[in-house]
Amino acid sequence: VPGKTMLEKRSFMMNHLDYVRKLLITEPRGYPCQNANVIFQLDGERLAEDLDSQENADSVDAETEEVSKYGYVIMEQNMVYPPMSGHNTICVATALLETGMVPMIEPVTRFTLEAPSGNIKIRAICEKGKAKEITLRNVPCFVEHVDVTVLVPEIGDVTCSVAYGGMWYCIVDADSIGLKLTPENGKNICRLGEMIKVSCRYQYPVLHPEINYEGCDILVFRTSATPNSGAHAKNAVVMSNTKLDWNDPQTWTGMIDRSPCGTGTSAVMALLHAKGELALGEEFVHESIIGTFFKGKIVEETTVANKKAIVPEISGQAWITQYCQIVIHPTDPFPEGYKVSDIW
Repeated sequence: VPGKTMLEKRSFMMNHLDYVRKLLITEPRGYPCQNANVIFQLDGERLAEDLDSQENADSVDAETEEVSKYGYVIMEQNMVYPPMSGHNTICVATALLETGMVPMIEPVTRFTLEAPSGNIKIRAICEKGKAKEITLRNVPCFVEHVDVTVLVPEIGDVTCSVAYGGMWYCIVDADSIGLKLTPENGKNICRLGEMIKVSCRYQYPVLHPEINYEGCDILVFRTSATPNSGAHAKNAVVMSNTKLDWNDPQTWTGMIDRSPCGTGTSAVMALLHAKGELALGEEFVHESIIGTFFKGKIVEETTVANKKAIVPEISGQAWITQYCQIVIHPTDPFPEGYKVSDIW
């Protein structure tokens, strides 16, 4: 794939190779909530640049961290190619370690991955060949809008915030619209989430000041954590799987991230920090809609184009569930897969 950086490769894949994304994550090989990550081995020139950068770094762990040997491009539904994704990064790091592509050093392996958004430092706690916890240091995250009013057709006024956590998030207090974040309420979560997000994107468009990335393109509902769960808050992240048409209520839907969402957690942490509700170094445990958890922590305060920003770390675990070969025959009538609106 042409391109020196993962950002350049992402652009090429979006514009010229989107059939690969469709083949991998639509039916019959995929399903609505499926993502795919394309792994690239960095060439010798890039490795030399990364090694030189590392030798001149002042990071306390620079001497023990392997140079970046791999990059990845993230592909999601509805032609979304995120610059960064927390749960995808945790999955990529786990797969690289447990397949031996990155040598596993027990008890701790450190290495760097290149995402389209930039280099992501990885710290993996490993035991008996298993990556038991992956901690990633995310890109700088910041808030663009706090508690703005968004007019949503069929719903009315909704209070939203917009923050960047690796993707542009519309952040909504679920309790403020009477929404319960439970698995059995999934269809209503998707319907309301997609309607609010599309309205927010239109009324409060945002553009990352350093990369050509518009938003918002994803939404996170927030609520209080399940009692005795050990979490500080619970969330449900709604992603698009088709284009919303206000004249067609069947398109007022999306899909829910099953994970606690790393970039969504980062965006929420940026908002909490901006409001003075989460301090530097304070732990933040985020619960998903299915009761799994990511741990977050703000490890640095910084700026992005003169905007106050944070650098968060996100910790979680992933499991390899299958090894497979994707097959497409020259006579396959659906070389890019297909969608049927019963589940899409």
